[in-house]
Amino acid sequence: MQSFELDKTDVSKLKRAISGDDQLLKATLSEYHASEIAILFESIGKEDQQRIINLLTVEIASEVISEMSEEAHPEELLIQLHPEKRTEIVEELDYDDATDIISQLEEHEQKEILGDLSEDDASSIRNLLSYHEETAGGIMNTQMIKVNLNLTKKDAIDEIVRQSEEIEEFYTVFVVDDEGVFKGIVSLKDIIKAKGNIKITEMVNTDAVYVKADTDQEEVAKLISQYNLTSIPVVDDHLKLLGRVTFDDVIDVLEDENTEDILKISGVSEDEELGGNWVDAVKSRLPWLIINLGTAFLASAVIRYYDGTIKQLAILSAYMTIIAGMGGNAATQALAVTVRRISLYDLTDNQAYRTVLKEFTVGLINGAVTGLIVLIFAFFFDANLLLGLVIFLAMTGNLIIAGVTGAGIPLLLKRIGIDPAIASSIIITTFTDVFGFLLLLGLASKLLL
Repeated sequence: MQSFELDKTDVSKLKRAISGDDQLLKATLSEYHASEIAILFESIGKEDQQRIINLLTVEIASEVISEMSEEAHPEELLIQLHPEKRTEIVEELDYDDATDIISQLEEHEQKEILGDLSEDDASSIRNLLSYHEETAGGIMNTQMIKVNLNLTKKDAIDEIVRQSEEIEEFYTVFVVDDEGVFKGIVSLKDIIKAKGNIKITEMVNTDAVYVKADTDQEEVAKLISQYNLTSIPVVDDHLKLLGRVTFDDVIDVLEDENTEDILKISGVSEDEELGGNWVDAVKSRLPWLIINLGTAFLASAVIRYYDGTIKQLAILSAYMTIIAGMGGNAATQALAVTVRRISLYDLTDNQAYRTVLKEFTVGLINGAVTGLIVLIFAFFFDANLLLGLVIFLAMTGNLIIAGVTGAGIPLLLKRIGIDPAIASSIIITTFTDVFGFLLLLGLASKLLL
C-alpha cells in the first residue's frame, strides 16, 4: 500500500462528510485505511473524533486509536468515549498498545478504565503499567505463542491453534518448561515439517537471544536489528518468560529515539510536542537560548579584547562571520555523526580515539580547502595576500577545533554519564566562536599590525 500524506482535498472531503449525516460519513470513512483516518484526526476536533469512532466498527476504531500519534492524545479521546464503547476498544487493542495509551491518563482515569475490563485484561495491563515505559517491559506484548518443551508435535500444533485465536499474528513460537522458564524458540515451519511425533525439546533452538524486562528499549532495538529478528522474548531475573517485543514496536522506538536526538541536538527539550502550541515551545526552548546567550558573551568578550585591532583593520569584521559560521557548521556535522555513532554502538576507547582523530583529519583538510578559497578571495578583492594568509590559518585552525570538539565533547559527556545530545551543541558553538575569533584577531594583531 502506498504511503498516505495529509492532503487538503482529503481534509475538505472529511469535513464535508462530517457536516452531513451518518450514512455519508460512514461511506466516506470506508474509503480510508485506519492509519489514514488517524492522520486525518489531527485536523478535526475531539467531538468529531468521538462521532467517527462511534460510527466505526470496534476493530477499525481500535486500530485508528492505536495509530494516532502521541501528540494527538489518543488517551483524551479514549477517556471521553461511552464506557461500553471504550471497554470494547481497549479489549480489542493489543496489551502493549492499550498500556501505552492508558499510561498517559491520570491515575483515577486509569482505574476507571481498568475497572470496566475483564479481570484477565485488567491484570495484564496493570502488570505492563508497572514497567518503565522506555524498557523492554514497557513496550512488550504479553500476548504470544508459547509451548511446553515436553509436548509432542501434534500436541504443540493443537496448543498453537488454541492460543492463536487470541493473537492477530505471530512469527515465533517460544518454548518454556513446566515452571514457565524460557528455554528457546522454534519456528512454526520446523514444527509442521518435523517427521513423526517428536517432542519440541528435540527441535528447540536454545541459543535464542532474549532480553530482561528492565533492558533499555534502544538496546532491544539494536538486538532485533543485529540478529534480524521478527520478535524477541522478554524474561525476568529468573528467566521466566514475560512477553515479546516485535519488530513493529522497535520501528516506533527508533522513530521516537531519532526524534529525541534531533530535538536535543537542536537545543529543544524532548518534552516539547511536535504539534504543541507556542506556549509549550517557548517554555521548552527559552532556557536553552538563555544558556546560549551566556556563552555568546564569551565570544563577545574576545571581540571586545581586540577592539583596537578591529578599529585599525575594519575589514576583519567581514571575515569574522565567515570564520564563526564555517566553524559552527563543521562542528554540527561532526556532532551529528558522533552522536549517531554513540546511539548505535558502545564505542571502545580505541574507537573513540579513532573517531576524534578522523574528525581532526577531516577538519584539517576541509579547513585548508575552504581557507584557501577565502585566501584567494582576499587577495583579489582586498589586494592583501597577508590578510588572506591570516584568514587561511584561522579557518584551518577553527575547523580543526570544530572537528575535535564536535566529536570529543559528546564522547566526553557520554563517559561522565551526561546525555551527549543535550549540551553538546551549546558547548561546541562556544568553542568554535571563541577560538575562531581568537585565531583571526590574534593572528591579525601579530601579523598585520
